[in-house]
Amino acid sequence: MPISEDIRRKYTPTIGIECHVQLKTKTKLFSAAGNDARAAAPNTLISHIDTAMPGALPVLNEKALELAIRAAFALNTRPQRHSYFERKHYFYPDSPAGYQISQLHSPIIVDGSVEITTEGQKKSISINRVQLEADAGKTTHPAGADYSLVDLNRAGTPLLEIVSEPQIHSPAEAKAYTRELYLLMKYADVSDVDLYHGNMRFDINISVSPQADVLGKRTEVKNLNSFRSVENAVTHEIDRQIELLEKGRPPEQETRGWDEAKQKTVPQRLKEEAQDYRYMPEPDIPPIELDDEYIEKIKSKMPKLPSEIREILNKLSISDNVVEGVLDNDSICRSVMAQIDKADEISAKRLVFWLLQSQRKNEDRDLSDYDLNQASIIKLSAMVDAGQLNSNAAQAVFDEMMNSPTGPEEIAIAKNLMQVSDDAEIEKIVTAVLEKNPAAAEDVKNGELKAIGFLVGQVMAASQGQANPQVAQKLIKQQLGL
Repeated sequence: MPISEDIRRKYTPTIGIECHVQLKTKTKLFSAAGNDARAAAPNTLISHIDTAMPGALPVLNEKALELAIRAAFALNTRPQRHSYFERKHYFYPDSPAGYQISQLHSPIIVDGSVEITTEGQKKSISINRVQLEADAGKTTHPAGADYSLVDLNRAGTPLLEIVSEPQIHSPAEAKAYTRELYLLMKYADVSDVDLYHGNMRFDINISVSPQADVLGKRTEVKNLNSFRSVENAVTHEIDRQIELLEKGRPPEQETRGWDEAKQKTVPQRLKEEAQDYRYMPEPDIPPIELDDEYIEKIKSKMPKLPSEIREILNKLSISDNVVEGVLDNDSICRSVMAQIDKADEISAKRLVFWLLQSQRKNEDRDLSDYDLNQASIIKLSAMVDAGQLNSNAAQAVFDEMMNSPTGPEEIAIAKNLMQVSDDAEIEKIVTAVLEKNPAAAEDVKNGELKAIGFLVGQVMAASQGQANPQVAQKLIKQQLGL
């Protein structure tokens, strides 16, 4: 049954989020097998290490270590100088060794934070730890079959498991946190963050309690891969637990899945505790020891992160929603930042809207395929300032520029988009429009200035959109003696 807001206010939800991020490496964490399984046939990206053949010895991928260090800086902290790997024991067909190589007691990152904004309020979510680990394979269960299939392509894939503190208290905060984490990992160039193919997955721990300082029995919702799913799953699970508590039945500590079609969580298994996995130090991989010189070398190459990009984009005087729209598309963001760095803020601001509009009209277009010329963008912006192009014509010229090396002026002339600002030429059109619309002209004379918009529209139509509307309005007022 639906939960009323009055009942919801009786309970405090508490949410912690574990995020698995696939690192952007060419090979796996401990083997030379390829790391991109998105288009690979099952069991084609494997080695003797991934299949746990007797005597196989893992070798740590240094690139994965470098990316983990970058993640530390993205999370407002520094990597631990000393960390080590452990074996996390569990038995499942997609884990040939019978254990996962992970970190529990001494992970690569401890502490850190993620800054979020919800309903205009800023909040810092603390990070408990980030551990470097190898992924398991994938088990599929064909519909109607009495067997399962195991694909080990993902076995050994390098992951970061980012564990937040339980400081999130609403579905909106959960969504904001996962999106900000996504942006941090993308702009730090740690991961491809391809949500569709599972490069970033979220496990949500949720509890509700009538006492704000006492945690309730938590459930974990596994393997969410979109911000909307996170928000909806948290909303549903909070209501489900409140409904149980209202009936006097405390929720079970369990693992649940998210049914996207039914928009509800479904039980999977009872929740394991750390001791159930019988952690032990990994004997085949030496501990990781980092020196300050190595750490600082990686820090010196860190790119601009979302918070810094927001500060720069805010100087363009565009809305927060537009800023976030730019951040959501890294190819648009790169183009705008290049325009700011190499050109000027006025043309960069126009470029923001030209790119976003072009993307809306061509959702399948990958803007990273286009090499935008900063000088041509400046010229196009100057043509708008000079009254040579209206906003619609400028967008049309820009769209053509993305498919052609031709300059904006040549495109505008070829497409007959140049705006007419010559008073004498527009005056003839104004005279004809006023003669055809005497009632509207009289309304304007009588003080109903809204009618002037209609007359300007008629001038634009008569000129096939080429008349400068500001000049047209000026001449209309002159001819009507205003």
